[in-house]
Amino acid sequence: MSMSNAQRQAAYRQRQLHDIDGQGERLNIVLDTTAKRTLQRLASCYGVTQRAMLQSLLASAEQAALNRLLALPNGQGQYYDRQLPVMLDFVTQ
Repeated sequence: MSMSNAQRQAAYRQRQLHDIDGQGERLNIVLDTTAKRTLQRLASCYGVTQRAMLQSLLASAEQAALNRLLALPNGQGQYYDRQLPVMLDFVTQ
């Protein structure tokens, strides 16, 4: 008996999660057209996949935030515990 489309798709998604060193998590997101095209252009410019580009951008943003938090007592600890107030100036940059 052959698998249905839904079963094949579920199997594919499960394989994708295990292909990333067993550490993958699925993220479903809808971006506006501008953000999607920007991600495509950046990935193409650097010769990487969109996933790799997004991971790199997230790592860079996190490092920038952590560097700023060095000035606060236990700032990085609070960041990892998700106990910091929202950094509103990020939105305006």
